[in-house]
Amino acid sequence: MQISIYQVFVYLQLLDLLTTLVGFKIGVGEASPFIRALMHAGPTVGVVGSKLLALALGGFCVWANKAHVVRWISYWYGALIVWNLCVMLAAPIV
Repeated sequence: MQISIYQVFVYLQLLDLLTTLVGFKIGVGEASPFIRALMHAGPTVGVVGSKLLALALGGFCVWANKAHVVRWISYWYGALIVWNLCVMLAAPIV
């Protein structure tokens, strides 16, 4: 069974959500101004909202048959998850 780029995209969204929430739990802040604006409703609500928006845009790409866009953005999210992990590892232990 081959994993599709759409499955990878959804998996990366989940990993980004989880690493971001863990980062919040250990005291790391959000770097993205867009996500910070969404977080006025609460940190979890803001990040979940951004993930729902990302999944909706991914769904649009599926509908528009733009797998190359989903593939390209998946590389970005993969790098973002690595960034989240590095920031968490560098955070001081409280």
